[in-house]
Amino acid sequence: MTCLRVAYPLLALVFSASSLSVTASASDLDLSVSKALPKLEQLYLHLHQHPELSYQEKATSQRMAQELKQLGFEVTSNFGGYGVVGIVKNGNGPVVMIRADIDGLPIIEQTGKEYASTVTTLNADNSTVGIMHGCGHDIHMTSLIGTAQQLMLHKADWQGTLMMVAQPAEEVGGGAKAMLKQGLFSQFPTPDSIIGLHVSASIPAGKVGTVSGYALANVDSVDITIKGKGGHGAYPHVTIDPVVLAARTVLALQTIVSREVSPLEPNVVTVGSIHGGSKHNIISDEVKLQLTLRSYNPKVREQQIAAIKRITTGIAISAGLPDDLMPVVYVHDDETIPSTYNDPTLAAKVKASIEAELGSDNVLVAPPVMAGEDFGLYGLTPQKRPITLFWLGGVEPSQYQASVESGNTLPSLHSSQFAPDYPLTIRTGVRAMTRTAMDLFNQPAQ
Repeated sequence: MTCLRVAYPLLALVFSASSLSVTASASDLDLSVSKALPKLEQLYLHLHQHPELSYQEKATSQRMAQELKQLGFEVTSNFGGYGVVGIVKNGNGPVVMIRADIDGLPIIEQTGKEYASTVTTLNADNSTVGIMHGCGHDIHMTSLIGTAQQLMLHKADWQGTLMMVAQPAEEVGGGAKAMLKQGLFSQFPTPDSIIGLHVSASIPAGKVGTVSGYALANVDSVDITIKGKGGHGAYPHVTIDPVVLAARTVLALQTIVSREVSPLEPNVVTVGSIHGGSKHNIISDEVKLQLTLRSYNPKVREQQIAAIKRITTGIAISAGLPDDLMPVVYVHDDETIPSTYNDPTLAAKVKASIEAELGSDNVLVAPPVMAGEDFGLYGLTPQKRPITLFWLGGVEPSQYQASVESGNTLPSLHSSQFAPDYPLTIRTGVRAMTRTAMDLFNQPAQ
């Protein structure tokens, strides 16, 4: 695919339901998706070359709304920010919601691809940053539109209400919260099942990974301000050095995982940033730490936060700091993401559907990961809807095999060099998601 094919950002991706008259068998669905693939690739390349950061996805949102309208959906735009909701009612039956996230990341793309993103913008510090779909959201959006197309083509094969959600601001943990707060499950039909996919940088394209139970982690961002009494570096005995306290704190925090939380409960406490001081011979007044916390069990999350507060305070007291110089622990509750728990019953149905479509050899049992995804919020509403997210292999198969044989690692998600095998990945994602949705429509609601 050359850049010439995507040089027109306003080119509309129009699908005609009359142009592909096929049945919904596995072989015919494959054929139908294959016929649609060239235009889906155009959409992918457009989205890849025009990424937008979280809370700035105006053009991306408009494009997703346009695509759904052209397919015959009743579309609501600017819902919960730049969210898009598309509804099609096709007789009586279950409500199935399919979700894709739409925001990019502040990364300068270094894949060397002719279609690489060259978009830049100014961040909050007024610095120029690149923008890239380094987490596969362009694949997610394209798969959503491809699935919508196939389900519209095969309306005779299912009954119910299809709910397509293009969600903003996943990367900062705010998009699902905003859409739910605005009334996603009250202003629109409440789903009986909620499904999504996520590109994997460790599974070869053409294959899918499914997970039952915990799939992704609780995520918390925590700031710690450690205070002290500054002074001259030559007279440390008349100071209380916050750099030393910070060093003690970093080491002590590691005991939360190794000695406080049960070894049967996965969890991570990572100090990702430490800043303090200004000059070689000056003992500063404070040091700032930035942490990320990961877990699955909500009680472990609470245990981590309580332990951090206790440990930092205890170290400060042991150093002789007065009450007014106790450390400050700030949890960014607005960025907190709950773990994603794939409903086991729904996960089993999803796995069976994808195996029927792709073959059991192409469906793997994937392990849970410590990455975070606000998709989990859709299952924690008062309605307690069952959710399942599956992994969509994105690695070009020969590159994957070479990595296995050599032991060299592949570019991960959020890497500037992440470049999925998009034609095969999109084709697999659309087939897997379409078959899953059809089967859910044709089964009794949970």
